[in-house]
Amino acid sequence: MIQEKSMSNRLPEALDLKYTPIAVILTDTKPERAAQFKEGGWGCAAAMLKAATRGRTVVFDRKTSGCPGGGTGLGFGNCYTGFPIDRLLSTGGKAELPDGGVFDMGEGERFFDSPEAAARWADALPYREVPTEYIVCKPLDQVADDEDISLVMMLVNPDQLSALVTLAGFRRGAINATVSPWGAACQSILFAHAESEKEHPSGVIGFFDISQRGKIDREFISYTVPYSMYQEMESSVDDSFLRAPMWQKLRDRW
Repeated sequence: MIQEKSMSNRLPEALDLKYTPIAVILTDTKPERAAQFKEGGWGCAAAMLKAATRGRTVVFDRKTSGCPGGGTGLGFGNCYTGFPIDRLLSTGGKAELPDGGVFDMGEGERFFDSPEAAARWADALPYREVPTEYIVCKPLDQVADDEDISLVMMLVNPDQLSALVTLAGFRRGAINATVSPWGAACQSILFAHAESEKEHPSGVIGFFDISQRGKIDREFISYTVPYSMYQEMESSVDDSFLRAPMWQKLRDRW
């Protein structure tokens, strides 16, 4: 669900984020001078997300999502069709691709003990087909008045993650206002798309993908929320522990 924007910057300031939050925008308009993969080329969507945290605007469409995992993770449907994801994530080997090429996966990534286990994971993904041609990721503080934000992703350290997990349940009194599903580095976006459809969405901890962890500093992890939830959390800053001495003490040790 796309929500009306709030121009407040209270949450990033209270958390003292090193990197700017990323706004995920669903749109049919391609932004000018945005970074984009070449059509049909391979690349890592996680690397593009990292660029967005450093001030770049990046854009994806169904032909420039980088790889099947990226297309799936961004919300362009099930892009694993015909791709040996079950073997890539487990025991590897060689497989023929739909274009006639051969993909040598070596011993595989060994994230699952067998292709069958990896297939169960793939079958359980909350595939989504976004209703727009493009997905734009850009710094939250660069979003224009006529752009509608769908999700917000933040890179956070353990103390900041603790704060976000706590703040997620601040108004609800909820135990499980944050989830940590396993997926590719960019697939927190997919999980957050699914959360945005719920009456009481949860924040999504991510970037657990061992093959892509090296793209960000080792002390950081991602936290992605529907924009409505981000607004709720921002509105809670002034009344929450984020204004208390115990949080200030934690900030002082960074």
